[in-house]
Amino acid sequence: MHFYDYSAIAMNGEEISMSKYKGEVVLVVNTATKCGLAPQFEELEALHNKYGDKGLTILGFPCNQFANQESGTNDQIQNSCRIDFGVTFQLFEKIDVNGDGAHPLYQFLKKEATGTLGNNIKWNFTKFLIDKNGTVIKRYAPTTKPMTIEKELIKLMEA
Repeated sequence: MHFYDYSAIAMNGEEISMSKYKGEVVLVVNTATKCGLAPQFEELEALHNKYGDKGLTILGFPCNQFANQESGTNDQIQNSCRIDFGVTFQLFEKIDVNGDGAHPLYQFLKKEATGTLGNNIKWNFTKFLIDKNGTVIKRYAPTTKPMTIEKELIKLMEA
Protein backbone atom coordinates (compact mmCIF):
# COMPACT_ATOMS: atom_id res chain seq x y z
CA MET A 1 0.00 0.00 0.00
CA HIS A 2 0.96 3.59 -0.62
CA PHE A 3 -0.09 6.92 0.97
CA TYR A 4 -2.26 7.66 -2.07
CA ASP A 5 -4.19 4.39 -1.63
CA TYR A 6 -5.88 5.63 1.56
CA SER A 7 -8.87 7.85 2.15
CA ALA A 8 -10.55 9.50 5.12
CA ILE A 9 -13.85 11.19 5.89
CA ALA A 10 -13.73 15.00 6.03
CA MET A 11 -15.71 16.96 8.62
CA ASN A 12 -18.42 17.57 6.00
CA GLY A 13 -18.88 13.79 5.53
CA GLU A 14 -17.11 13.68 2.18
CA GLU A 15 -14.67 10.83 1.61
CA ILE A 16 -11.36 12.27 0.43
CA SER A 17 -8.72 10.13 -1.22
CA MET A 18 -5.14 10.97 -0.31
CA SER A 19 -4.45 10.77 -4.07
CA LYS A 20 -6.04 14.24 -4.19
CA TYR A 21 -2.75 15.48 -2.74
CA LYS A 22 -0.43 13.98 -5.39
CA GLY A 23 2.36 16.41 -6.18
CA GLU A 24 2.01 18.22 -2.84
CA VAL A 25 4.05 18.08 0.34
CA VAL A 26 1.69 16.85 3.07
CA LEU A 27 1.89 17.23 6.84
CA VAL A 28 -0.48 14.86 8.67
CA VAL A 29 -1.18 15.74 12.32
CA ASN A 30 -3.35 14.12 15.00
CA THR A 31 -4.95 17.00 16.89
CA ALA A 32 -6.86 17.76 20.08
CA THR A 33 -8.40 21.13 20.92
CA LYS A 34 -8.10 20.70 24.71
CA CYS A 35 -4.45 19.62 24.65
CA GLY A 36 -1.69 21.76 26.11
CA LEU A 37 -0.09 21.60 22.67
CA ALA A 38 -3.18 23.07 20.98
CA PRO A 39 -1.40 26.41 20.37
CA GLN A 40 0.34 24.46 17.56
CA PHE A 41 -2.90 24.94 15.60
CA GLU A 42 -1.81 28.56 15.12
CA GLU A 43 1.57 27.57 13.70
CA LEU A 44 -0.01 24.92 11.47
CA GLU A 45 -2.47 27.52 10.21
CA ALA A 46 0.38 30.00 9.61
CA LEU A 47 2.21 27.40 7.49
CA HIS A 48 -1.03 26.64 5.64
CA ASN A 49 -1.60 30.34 4.89
CA LYS A 50 2.01 30.91 3.82
CA TYR A 51 2.52 27.81 1.68
CA GLY A 52 -0.94 26.41 0.91
CA ASP A 53 -0.81 27.79 -2.62
CA LYS A 54 2.86 26.81 -3.02
CA GLY A 55 2.44 23.05 -2.64
CA LEU A 56 1.94 22.39 1.08
CA THR A 57 -1.14 20.63 2.44
CA ILE A 58 -1.86 20.21 6.14
CA LEU A 59 -4.30 17.49 7.18
CA GLY A 60 -5.69 17.45 10.73
CA PHE A 61 -7.06 14.29 12.31
CA PRO A 62 -8.75 14.90 15.68
CA CYS A 63 -8.23 12.08 18.17
CA ASN A 64 -9.53 11.47 21.69
CA GLN A 65 -7.11 8.72 22.71
CA PHE A 66 -4.90 10.89 24.91
CA ALA A 67 -6.28 12.05 28.28
CA ASN A 68 -9.77 12.67 26.85
CA GLN A 69 -8.61 15.92 25.23
CA GLU A 70 -10.93 15.71 22.21
CA SER A 71 -14.19 14.42 23.66
CA GLY A 72 -16.55 16.58 21.60
CA THR A 73 -18.55 15.70 18.51
CA ASN A 74 -17.12 16.35 15.07
CA ASP A 75 -19.22 19.54 14.84
CA GLN A 76 -17.94 20.76 18.21
CA ILE A 77 -14.36 19.98 17.23
CA GLN A 78 -14.68 21.77 13.90
CA ASN A 79 -16.25 24.82 15.54
CA SER A 80 -13.53 24.96 18.19
CA CYS A 81 -10.79 24.64 15.57
CA ARG A 82 -12.31 27.39 13.43
CA ILE A 83 -13.42 29.80 16.17
CA ASP A 84 -10.79 29.29 18.88
CA PHE A 85 -7.78 28.63 16.65
CA GLY A 86 -8.70 30.07 13.22
CA VAL A 87 -8.10 26.76 11.44
CA THR A 88 -8.89 26.69 7.72
CA PHE A 89 -6.74 23.70 6.70
CA GLN A 90 -8.44 20.35 5.99
CA LEU A 91 -9.87 18.60 9.04
CA PHE A 92 -11.17 15.06 9.08
CA GLU A 93 -13.63 13.30 11.36
CA LYS A 94 -12.33 12.14 14.74
CA ILE A 95 -10.38 8.88 14.52
CA ASP A 96 -8.31 6.50 16.61
CA VAL A 97 -4.59 6.50 15.87
CA ASN A 98 -3.63 3.55 18.11
CA GLY A 99 -5.07 0.14 18.90
CA ASP A 100 -7.22 -2.28 16.94
CA GLY A 101 -9.51 0.51 15.77
CA ALA A 102 -6.71 2.73 14.45
CA HIS A 103 -7.56 4.37 11.14
CA PRO A 104 -5.89 2.48 8.24
CA LEU A 105 -4.00 5.63 7.19
CA TYR A 106 -2.45 5.84 10.65
CA GLN A 107 -1.61 2.14 10.64
CA PHE A 108 0.30 2.82 7.42
CA LEU A 109 2.00 6.01 8.65
CA LYS A 110 3.18 4.37 11.87
CA LYS A 111 4.65 1.45 9.92
CA GLU A 112 6.45 3.77 7.49
CA ALA A 113 7.94 6.08 10.14
CA THR A 114 8.34 4.46 13.52
CA GLY A 115 8.75 6.52 16.66
CA THR A 116 11.63 6.45 19.12
CA LEU A 117 9.76 4.06 21.42
CA GLY A 118 8.05 1.94 18.76
CA ASN A 119 5.12 2.34 16.43
CA ASN A 120 2.39 3.78 18.63
CA ILE A 121 1.54 7.46 18.57
CA LYS A 122 2.62 8.81 21.97
CA TRP A 123 0.49 11.98 22.17
CA ASN A 124 -1.49 14.62 20.30
CA PHE A 125 0.23 16.63 17.58
CA THR A 126 2.51 13.86 16.30
CA LYS A 127 3.33 14.92 12.75
CA PHE A 128 4.10 12.90 9.62
CA LEU A 129 5.80 14.52 6.64
CA ILE A 130 5.03 13.12 3.19
CA ASP A 131 6.85 14.26 0.04
CA LYS A 132 5.36 15.10 -3.38
CA ASN A 133 5.58 11.44 -4.42
CA GLY A 134 3.65 10.16 -1.41
CA THR A 135 6.72 8.86 0.43
CA VAL A 136 6.60 9.18 4.21
CA ILE A 137 9.79 11.12 4.97
CA LYS A 138 9.73 11.63 8.72
CA ARG A 139 7.78 11.49 11.97
CA TYR A 140 8.00 14.47 14.32
CA ALA A 141 7.40 14.36 18.05
CA PRO A 142 4.33 16.07 19.51
CA THR A 143 6.52 18.76 21.07
CA THR A 144 8.16 19.65 17.73
CA LYS A 145 6.67 23.02 16.87
CA PRO A 146 5.45 23.26 13.27
CA MET A 147 7.47 26.41 12.50
CA THR A 148 10.71 24.59 13.38
CA ILE A 149 10.27 22.33 10.34
CA GLU A 150 9.54 25.18 7.90
CA LYS A 151 12.95 24.89 6.17
CA GLU A 152 12.41 21.18 5.63
CA LEU A 153 8.97 21.86 4.15
CA ILE A 154 10.38 24.49 1.79
CA LYS A 155 13.15 22.11 0.66
CA LEU A 156 10.59 19.40 -0.18
CA MET A 157 8.27 21.84 -1.95
CA GLU A 158 11.18 23.04 -4.13
CA ALA A 159 12.41 19.51 -4.91
